[in-house]
Amino acid sequence: MPHATELIAIIALGLVLAFACGMLAQRLRLPPLVGYLLAGVLVGPYTPGFVGNSQLASQLAEIGVILLMFGVGLHFSIKDLMAVRTIALPGAIVQIVAATAMGGLLAHLWGWGIGAGLVFGLALSVASTVVLLRALEERRLLDSDKGRIAVGWLIVEDLAMVLALVLLPALAPSLGGTGDGAAHHVGDGNIWLTLALTLAKVAVFALVMLVGGRRVVPWLLDQAARTGSRELFTLAVLALALGIAFGSAELFGVSFALGAFFAGMVLAESDLSHQAAADSLPLQDAFAVLFFVSVGMLFDPGILLREPLSVLAVLGIILLGKSLAAVAIVLAFKHPIGTALTIAASLAQIGEFSFILVSLGLSLKLLPTEGRDLILGGAILSITLNPLFFVLADRATRLFAERPDLAARFERRGAAAMAVTEEAKPHRGHAIVIGYGRVGSTIANAFATWDMPYLVIDRDRRRVLDLRKDGVEAVFGDATAPGILEAADIGQAKLIVIASPEPHTARRLVELAREANPGIDTLVRTHNDGERHYFEEQRVGLVLMAERELAYGMTLYALRSLGLKEGEARIFVDSTRVESRSAPVEAEIDQGAPELRPHKSDVVEGKG
Repeated sequence: MPHATELIAIIALGLVLAFACGMLAQRLRLPPLVGYLLAGVLVGPYTPGFVGNSQLASQLAEIGVILLMFGVGLHFSIKDLMAVRTIALPGAIVQIVAATAMGGLLAHLWGWGIGAGLVFGLALSVASTVVLLRALEERRLLDSDKGRIAVGWLIVEDLAMVLALVLLPALAPSLGGTGDGAAHHVGDGNIWLTLALTLAKVAVFALVMLVGGRRVVPWLLDQAARTGSRELFTLAVLALALGIAFGSAELFGVSFALGAFFAGMVLAESDLSHQAAADSLPLQDAFAVLFFVSVGMLFDPGILLREPLSVLAVLGIILLGKSLAAVAIVLAFKHPIGTALTIAASLAQIGEFSFILVSLGLSLKLLPTEGRDLILGGAILSITLNPLFFVLADRATRLFAERPDLAARFERRGAAAMAVTEEAKPHRGHAIVIGYGRVGSTIANAFATWDMPYLVIDRDRRRVLDLRKDGVEAVFGDATAPGILEAADIGQAKLIVIASPEPHTARRLVELAREANPGIDTLVRTHNDGERHYFEEQRVGLVLMAERELAYGMTLYALRSLGLKEGEARIFVDSTRVESRSAPVEAEIDQGAPELRPHKSDVVEGKG
């Protein structure tokens, strides 16, 4: 294949096969991530047929890592972590140590070195953020006490792995590897000097980002948002994510992953974070898929036949060792057995951070290729089996609920549900106005006049800032983008007013609003009969067609001008509106027509 087309080939075939295998995995009720890894195996050197360029794939994977870590930083919440710190912080640390020790012991039995055992154990200790969040969302556990503990636990794991990514290159020569994987390796010959200089560089970088970055990054995005160009805003998000990641590696010697994580973290505090996450999500998803494909290319499926017992041992640590450790830790902190089982099921898999550690371990010549294959095999099998663990956890929880005497044998005295009180929603029973143009602003002003709670979503950054200055709550962003409606508390809203004139946008917004809040009332504007009929079939609360409503108002005035009484004219117009089926009868009659100045015939009659 010509060299110029290798990049296109690996992207095209990678995405096509990932889609096909992801769909197959979904049909088999498996996480799509399993399909992406399988796609990589199919284009890898260990299976017949096309073999992708592994060097190009690894560079694409590096972009995937940067965007993945940027997304982790965007969703990182110190507040959420602090809410469950009493269990998540010590629990995650103890579990990481336990799993790393088990992995290191297994590596020692195989005759590997200390460095290989450390990387191997760390890779087995950390669960996949993607798999965990999707599993909790599917089971509607994300906002529960169990879900919060699991997410907090995972945040601590992620932070620990970020630290490991920073320290491993510095420690590699002392652990039997090389320092080639580090961007800047200093202090050769003195492990403590190397460690101190590495931590100093990380500290300086963190200080620069937390002090200067918190001001500069949101300001730059704000300037892009004020232009009103979605392309420039998206470009600004990607430029900051990739630019900070590259700059952090070149200037401070830290990993791309850490730089991207800090870029997302400083941006997470801005009100622009929701739209930034939404705009970067498609590219993040695409490169994340390529990342998993590139990982699959490294996997030699022959390891399953050559070393089945070793694979089972690795799987045992991931599924049983980590789970039992998690259960013991949670119960030791006096939490219910149901919470312990859910946490155990959540952590019974490994994913993206494990793959990043594998890549780093290979580049530092710490991890043997056999370790890579065992970790990848354990990841694929554990992700595949993870849904089964949640089913078993649910059944065991029900069993303990029916047998309190049995539960008492495991739970320590004083066990109780996690005391994490859910923060009260800032909005409840409010209206959400999408678009603050002539129509949206008129409706919003009516809400303000009658002191009714409402919130505005608009794509115009300047308009949003002006509304906030006037004391109006406003969210910047495209309401159809992921996370924007959630930022407006769509689940607690009573009404959504779609004042945007784009028909496709209105359709999507109705779908998203009803998905998040099935009982929400809807008000939609449209400009053609086809869209009006569509929304009526969807049983939208009220559909108003601008030109038709204008015609009704003009008709009312014209009839009165020619001598028809006001009451008769209104009855005629209202009945015409009902016959046109432009809206439900009750709503149409209440709508009436625009207020008109007193007609001259009414004034003459009044004088007479």
